[in-house]
Amino acid sequence: MSERADREHEVEQGDDRHEPASGGREDPQQWQEEGSLPREVDSEADYVEASKEAEHALKKGERGNNRQSTRPFYCSRHDALTSIVFSDTTSNATPSGKMTRMKTEPQLPVGAAPSGLVHPWPEPPEGGTTIMVAPGIRWLRMPLPFALNHINLWLLDDERGVTAVDTGTGLPPTRALWETLFAGELADRPIVRVLVTHFHPDHMGNADWLSRRFGVELWCPQAEWLMAQLAWQGSGGGDSAKRLAHYRRHGVPEAQVEALRERGNHYRQLVPTVAPEFRAVREGDVLTIGARQWRAFTVLGHAPEHACLFSPSGNVLISGDQVLPKITPNVSVWPDQPRGNPLRLYLDSLARFRPLPEDTLILPSHGLPFRGLHPRLDYLRDHHEERLAEALDAIAEPCTASDLVPMLFRRKLDTHQLGFAIGEALAHLHYLEAEGLAARLVGDDGIHRFQKA
Repeated sequence: MSERADREHEVEQGDDRHEPASGGREDPQQWQEEGSLPREVDSEADYVEASKEAEHALKKGERGNNRQSTRPFYCSRHDALTSIVFSDTTSNATPSGKMTRMKTEPQLPVGAAPSGLVHPWPEPPEGGTTIMVAPGIRWLRMPLPFALNHINLWLLDDERGVTAVDTGTGLPPTRALWETLFAGELADRPIVRVLVTHFHPDHMGNADWLSRRFGVELWCPQAEWLMAQLAWQGSGGGDSAKRLAHYRRHGVPEAQVEALRERGNHYRQLVPTVAPEFRAVREGDVLTIGARQWRAFTVLGHAPEHACLFSPSGNVLISGDQVLPKITPNVSVWPDQPRGNPLRLYLDSLARFRPLPEDTLILPSHGLPFRGLHPRLDYLRDHHEERLAEALDAIAEPCTASDLVPMLFRRKLDTHQLGFAIGEALAHLHYLEAEGLAARLVGDDGIHRFQKA
């Protein structure tokens, strides 16, 4: 439980392989003591292509939107999913607010990433400041003590103040930046609602702190609030024993199991308190926030009931961690659902975004805001199909999830990364097993091995 609760571990694309990010500080206590703020790693050189090339890339992408995959693994189950009508006639007007460093979107795109994505803003806002990305929608960034060194948060103009979407980790550097905002840009715009997309600590970390400070409600999906409660309480010996048995069962050597035991559960360090009550955000809800209406829909695979928000009037999507521009969300099997098939859930959930317009402005939790949703969905699908093909080739002979890790992650991993890598390897093995392409073999030693069927 605690590995899952520690935080979502995003996976860098690199050479289009799963590669857990390396570097950065992994000890929240060390980060607190040093008090330093990791800087954004994106280079301006990544976004300097000519505007005509950017527009061309956005229209075409690397892959046509209607291209049919020839690989045997992924078959969309979109017809079985609840459909959402992404339409609205709500006025685009928003309340005025006194903010500084507000940049409206440039008329010409700054550049295009190789995958056909267009990033309207080449740089994130500085700490303690915001950038206006659409009328009444402001972007702020908070540091993280990991290799993935930042999270994007969003402030939505609301009646008598702002709604904060996600909150950052509950560590002193993040709270210091919140205090800077309270004394500056938000001096006359209090937080009137806290909305969290999912339970991971970089999203939930300050939710209770902000709710108590301003006397407002926490809004989030029910499963996410329950998972936050479970994660926060899940540091006892029973939880640790279950977690370690999970890794032993999948072939992790005892020395690495011991390292995982010593690492423990960091959720409480990153989320000091969890709100004792909440208001549920459910599939299909329409949330009126200021002058805008936001359609809520929930998606699976990365978190149990991850909320995304779409504004039809503004053509803006708050995608959380489900769709990111440069890295692939962590999709893992965790000890609390040892036979889960999260990759199936994640791939099915990608179909939920297909009805959105191609030019929708995507506001992700990590990386830069972007346009080019459909090429990105194609990439995410193809990426996992390639990993599934690699996994299937690797299990021509029986092997454990631990055996598979170096075949999918072709460099040395530290203890922090190992737990996520095992989870991702299992997610791909469980997908293959569910599709009848792999068989699970349980030996007399209790170790689970997988072989191509």
